[in-house]
Order: sequence, then C-alpha cells, then structure tokens
Amino acid sequence: MYKKNRIDIISLGCSKNLIDSERLLKQLSAKGYDTCHDPEKPRGEYVVVNTCGFIADAKEESINSILQLAELKKRKSIGKIIVMGCLSQRYMDDLKNEIPEVDVWYGKFDWKNFIASLPDNSGSSSHPENWERTLTTPPHSAYLKISEGCNRFCAFCAIPIITGRHTSRPVEEILEETRALVKDGVKELNVIAQDLSSYGTDLCRRHLLPELIEKMAMIEGVEWIRLHYAYPSDFPMEILDVMARHDNVCKYLDIALQHISDPVLENMRRHISKEGTLKLLEEIRCKVPGIRIRTTLMTGFPGEGEKEFEELLDFVKNQRFDRMGAFAYCEEDDTFAAKNLDDNIPDEIKQQRLDKLMAIQEEIALALNEEMIGSVQKVLIDRIEGEKAYGRTQYDSPEVDPEVIINDPSLTPGEFVNIRITEAYPFELIGEKAE
Repeated sequence: MYKKNRIDIISLGCSKNLIDSERLLKQLSAKGYDTCHDPEKPRGEYVVVNTCGFIADAKEESINSILQLAELKKRKSIGKIIVMGCLSQRYMDDLKNEIPEVDVWYGKFDWKNFIASLPDNSGSSSHPENWERTLTTPPHSAYLKISEGCNRFCAFCAIPIITGRHTSRPVEEILEETRALVKDGVKELNVIAQDLSSYGTDLCRRHLLPELIEKMAMIEGVEWIRLHYAYPSDFPMEILDVMARHDNVCKYLDIALQHISDPVLENMRRHISKEGTLKLLEEIRCKVPGIRIRTTLMTGFPGEGEKEFEELLDFVKNQRFDRMGAFAYCEEDDTFAAKNLDDNIPDEIKQQRLDKLMAIQEEIALALNEEMIGSVQKVLIDRIEGEKAYGRTQYDSPEVDPEVIINDPSLTPGEFVNIRITEAYPFELIGEKAE
C-alpha cells in the first residue's frame, strides 16, 4: 500500500531536467509533503516522472519507467502517476491515449500547476523562491541553469521543438541563487544551458555570459565554475579572457562541434564552416593555455560519405580533444533533417564509424592522461567507497569525465586535496595524496 503524504520524484534525462526535479522537491517539501528522489521502490501517494524526449533511447527509457509505474499502481503500491518533462511536452496527446493509467500529464514548463493543485499541509505562509531547490547532487557540487531553449534550429535537433525559443534568466537572479548555494556549502558550480553562447542576447542583444561569469567568480566561496554546452557559432570570445583571469573559473569548455566536413556542417545547419571551427579552437587554446575541451560529434548524418568521415577522423586525430562523446545519427520527428534529408546511411555503417571514432579517441585519452603522471593536481573529493576516495580535477565534469581514484578512505567529500597522479587509464586516473 502506498504512503499517504509522500511524493516520489523520478528524474530522467539531462542535468537540466534534474534541476527542475530539484525545484519541485523544494516546493513540495515547503508545502508539507514527504518527498523522495529516485527511490529504489516507489511508494508515494503521488509518483512524478520527469521525462526526457531528446533521443530514441531516452524516450524508450521514459516510456518504460511510466509503464512500470502503471503496474505498481494496479497493485496499489503507489497512488497517482504524474508525468512531466520533455517527452510529455512533445507527445502529450499521443501518450494520453497510449497510457491511460497516468492520472495527470504536464509538459516541461507547466509542472508548477501540480504544486498549485495540492493542498498545503505545512501551516506556513512563507514560500520558496521559484529558483530554490533541494539538491540531489553531492552537497559540495551543483548544476546551475542560466537559460532555457534554443534559437539555432540545427537540422537534426528537436530541442527547439521541445523547449521553444532561447530565454535567458536575469543576471541578478542567477547571482542570488549562486550566493544561496554557496551559503549552503556548494563549492563547485556547473553552469549549464542548451546554448551557453547565446546567454543574454534575448535580454539586451549582446552576450552577457562573460559579465555573468565574472560576477559569479567574485562571490566569496565559489571555488570552481565550469562551463557546459557552448555553441561554436557566434561564440562569446570575451569569456576566454574571464577564464584566463580567474583561477576559480575552470580551464574547461564543453562545446559540441558535431562534425568538421563542410558539406555535412551545411546539411546540419550548424552556421559555421570547417575554417571557422579550426580558427575558433586555435583562439580558445591560445587565450586559455592548458584548457581542456570536451566536444560531441556525430557519425552517419546525411551527406557523410567515406571522404567526409575520413575528414572527421583526421580532425579528431589532429585536435586531440581531452574529452569527447559521439553518437550515431538517428532521425528525430519533425526536425528539418527528418522532413528534408534522406537518411540513407545504413545503421550498421553509422555504428561502425562511431566505433572507429571512439577507438581513436580512447587512444588519445590514454595518451593525454599518461602525460599527467607525476603531476600534482587539485582534486575535489566527491565520495568514499570502501577503501577508496573518488574525486575530480578542474578538468572533469561530474558523471561524464574521468575520476581520480585515491587509496585513502580518510579523505572527506567536499574537500580539496593536492593529489599526485601515479597511474593513468583512458577514462580514470590513480593518485596519492601529495606530501
């Protein structure tokens, strides 16, 4: 039997979704509800699923999660099922017909109506700010979302269809949230957006990212700021000066490039050429010596023949990206590519190319990590498991980048420690506390 007054929240997809779940947790707790995030066994009077609808695998995971909850509901192990997020934003009408066991559907932006629909059990007249949240990450680290949406309309991407146009949060609101997070013990802020490069252009028709990060860096207690999901076209070059000027702005940039061949970039509608991409990478590395760049690439997009793929391989070999992810192209409903381009490359060819690309990157990652052997790195300790401590350098984002493993369980999560790197593998480092 489900537990009265308990609300379970299951968060799927990206860190941007996670922030919405964290805000929901805060608001529900403030109304007097017992909340649980990602429970092993859902038992709530309400179970909220925050869905992802970006790619096929994520959609499948979201639908399977809802169907599993429907079975629990039949057994009365849970009460009502509430669905929100990207998948329901995009396919709500179809899903309502296919999964009638769901009690209420919300999209990505109207989920606050769920909070408003519930009786207030708190007995308090005060309410949290809209940006306040209950962190589900380690208490020393948090994601910070500075905008929603995207105006780029790349041929393959459904994000603008789901999230709408790019909308920046006000600078002062973000700074207020930053101060509150630091006051609660957060040391590391991972700044995220669908399109970091465009931040502020909708507020005052100019790039505000450099100004925002400069002000964040000057807040006492902010130890690390890390930047995620920049767009290469119309890149705010002044952010590199801020990065070079402030030690607490990590020498790290996550910038998705997708491809390097001009015909493919044109088909993708990426608004940048091979020449422009190479020039941008050169300037980034020149202005911020030692910067680590994470990128994302795609194989098998329409127009990628063997020549274009070899061009991509050479690009990866020559650039030697510190961090790289890649995926095989999969057609997304209602996108420009789905409507106008012929997806005629067989799936097995896409996968073969992906495997070859990632094999090369693994060799590069190992070589770059081996160069760190003997160096002393400032490491933020994330957790202790058994006899080992796990942490990250400023060059490593949570969950997606390498960890540093230290055989010292006496270290404390949330502390910074100087660690000498003793061993290196493609996707992890081994170290010991430096004397």
